[in-house]
Amino acid sequence: MAQRAVWLLRHEPGTALGGTVKFSRRYPTVEKRAKIFNGKSYVPVPEDGPFLKALLFQLRLLDDDKDFVERRDSCSHINKSPVYELLVGGEELWPVVAFLRDDMIYASVPLVERALSPRPSLISISGVSQGLELLFGIQDFLYSNQKNDTDLNTKLSQLPDLLLQACPLGTLLDANLQNSLTSINFSPVTQPQKQPAWKVGTYKGKPQISISITEKVKCMQYGKQDIADTWQVVGTVTCKCDLEGIMPNVTVSLNLPTNGSPLQDIIVHPCVTSLDSAILTSSSIDTMDDSAFSGPYKFPFTPPLESFNLCHYTSQVPVPPILGSYHMKEEEAQLKITVNLKLHESVKNNFEICEAHIPFYNRGPITHVEYKVSFGQLEVFREKSLLVWIIGQKFPKSMEMSLSGTLMFGVKGHNKQPFDHICIGNTAYVKLHFRISDYTLTGCYADQHSVQVFASGKAKISAYRRLISSDYFIWNSKAPAPVTYASLLP
Repeated sequence: MAQRAVWLLRHEPGTALGGTVKFSRRYPTVEKRAKIFNGKSYVPVPEDGPFLKALLFQLRLLDDDKDFVERRDSCSHINKSPVYELLVGGEELWPVVAFLRDDMIYASVPLVERALSPRPSLISISGVSQGLELLFGIQDFLYSNQKNDTDLNTKLSQLPDLLLQACPLGTLLDANLQNSLTSINFSPVTQPQKQPAWKVGTYKGKPQISISITEKVKCMQYGKQDIADTWQVVGTVTCKCDLEGIMPNVTVSLNLPTNGSPLQDIIVHPCVTSLDSAILTSSSIDTMDDSAFSGPYKFPFTPPLESFNLCHYTSQVPVPPILGSYHMKEEEAQLKITVNLKLHESVKNNFEICEAHIPFYNRGPITHVEYKVSFGQLEVFREKSLLVWIIGQKFPKSMEMSLSGTLMFGVKGHNKQPFDHICIGNTAYVKLHFRISDYTLTGCYADQHSVQVFASGKAKISAYRRLISSDYFIWNSKAPAPVTYASLLP
């Protein structure tokens, strides 16, 4: 239950390396233990530079990293994020715990107290969960009450001293770094209530609870009668509970409107103490009927100190939020395209961002383009062989819009133009990128007034929700063999 190393890396697109190392800490005593435990499968922790490059590559954050890479992007590769395997200097460093929040990448290498070949299951490696807890604690410390970069730099300068207390010799004692900052030279008072082993500290300060619901909608639209379109909503409820006391209790209720889509495949955090059996048995495999449980979904729990995912869920909404069609046809030396989009009447017409990306893989740079858009504006990235249709914050009153155009391409280069193994010939797509705040496709929301808090002081409760597109594709209906999820499997 220790960490071999910890990093804070800032993602900086456009720079030579793609990012910078803001903080790193290695624990030599833990590294010696790793060498003994891992034996012949031991891989040393790399220097900051190679580690930064390898992690940015694995997270697909390098500016020039657009091509398909078999070992990273193949469908046979099982993604187990936030745990990754990094190829550094010809050796595979595993496990590496890492996640991106805003522009900062938080990473650690936990100690595995056994040989790595064959690889043990992640659930048997206690250092993975401890590493996540430490990284979440660092994230909360850096961005609580942070107003500008000066505040961030000040907190970064405090990290070495704080980790001496919170994580001495790589072993986590307290994930709440604010406690370490305020409790220096402070003698602990004997607590009347026993401190649970999984909770490594207590919170001191103003009580507050933040609840965030994020839904991601995935979609494949083909425009063909013999192949059905597919779509799915995946939701995550994230909580951050700053409450005094050793074991405060909280109950959060998720509600649906009358016409809301029931939540299914619900997976909860281990801190949840009890659940209605109807919540656990609702599955997307079963046929939907009127008797499906539609809430309220109550989650009583004893919160950890750091931000955590209270639950994950899926839902089968009746229609995708944006319906579309894409027609691309090659005539002699030019391409003719037509894109039609329609916002469903039930969807909130107020976007933070809404764009349609139209890539032209395996072709040269765009040399000539003529187009007509009924709404929004079109940006042409000639060297990237890419059109970006910027729709903006609202669809027109008709809820429909169209784009038509003719393109010509030059000679394909070796490095700059995008390449794809699937999108060959007329097999092409439009990918939608959109985000809507204060809205979920299922209608799911957290009622602030129904949150029950059993702790000292009256907590300030805030709730947020948003809808984000994820892998939202509209395929060319003229393609000879439309791509399905099954066809991507080896």
